Amino acid sequence: MYGTPAHGTPMYGTPAHGTPVYGTPAHGTPVQGTPAHGIPVHRAAAVRGGHPQHDEGGARPVPYGGRRGRTLAVDPERADEQGPFVPGPRHEDEPEAEVPAGRGGLGRTLAGVAAAAVATVLAVVVAGQVTGQEEPAAAPRAAGEAAERAVDESSASRSDDRITPTRPVPRKPVVLTYEQLMTHQFPIDPELKGSGAFEAVQGFQKAPGKGRLIRYRVDVEKGIGLDPKLFADAVQKTLNDPRSWAGDGAMTFERISSGEPEFVITLASPGTTGVWCRKSGLDTTIDNVSCDSASTERVMINAFRWARGSSTFGPKAMHAYRQMLINHEVGHRLGHNHVTCRTPGALAPVMQQQTKSLNIDGVHCRPNPWVNPGS
Repeated sequence: MYGTPAHGTPMYGTPAHGTPVYGTPAHGTPVQGTPAHGIPVHRAAAVRGGHPQHDEGGARPVPYGGRRGRTLAVDPERADEQGPFVPGPRHEDEPEAEVPAGRGGLGRTLAGVAAAAVATVLAVVVAGQVTGQEEPAAAPRAAGEAAERAVDESSASRSDDRITPTRPVPRKPVVLTYEQLMTHQFPIDPELKGSGAFEAVQGFQKAPGKGRLIRYRVDVEKGIGLDPKLFADAVQKTLNDPRSWAGDGAMTFERISSGEPEFVITLASPGTTGVWCRKSGLDTTIDNVSCDSASTERVMINAFRWARGSSTFGPKAMHAYRQMLINHEVGHRLGHNHVTCRTPGALAPVMQQQTKSLNIDGVHCRPNPWVNPGS
């Protein structure tokens, strides 16, 4: 609206108590924008109890916000009647001035949502002052918090300030080969006694060589936590290796899962192995070893030894130890007895009890998994 101020100078805006004030900043510099906490602060008018203070030195010219270079004089006698700062309309042809950084100021112009949030709080505060009410203590703090939230939200929406999330590339599961698995040790309790129930490993593996055909089956005790297929593959590969019992062409081994086998190679817990070995008068509990239970159809492979090996071979030679274990016990089923090493430093015979010791009667030999290691 148009009004007539105290000294006849026209102005824009809605004056409080008839005295218009448009943007009265510190030191008489016109400022358009949003003050720091919703209340204009300057030397000429500091708010106390909802009313502005004024200097004792007489009237101070106040810049007129509607036109450049014109001022509006403030009558010191009527200073108490002047209402709080009420912003008038902004002319589109006037450039926006940045809010100067200072004590209590924002230090920079808020944009977008920030300006709208502060303007809303400012309107509430000004309305309270015009009605003569005390400003709520939380109002300045609310204005500042609203501005900070708006600035944070505004900056967060800028894609150049944020790290673009990338979709993680799914990793393919690592699949170990047979050779890799045969080098690993597996966890098992050395005193484990399983259920005693066996299950045949399904499948058929044809005999690869010539000579007498020997059919066998592989059983694994249920619930011992070891891989049945890995064990069955190890038996077939080991027995038909050129360095093993089939190496000279006199025999060849074929794995079946049904029908009538000549014997059953059985992987069982230490407790169950002991039960079956006792049926043939053998005690495997002293050193937790394996046996050929000759009075039964089963060649017993102790699962603890299969999983953990022995100190004579060590953890780095698990593959070789497992090959020795199979060849040694199947050798008993084929009719071979124990043999000891007679030459210090030589490879131990496969029929030596290498799980227990490589030093027999003071003769120390090297570990060996094969019947014919030189083949």
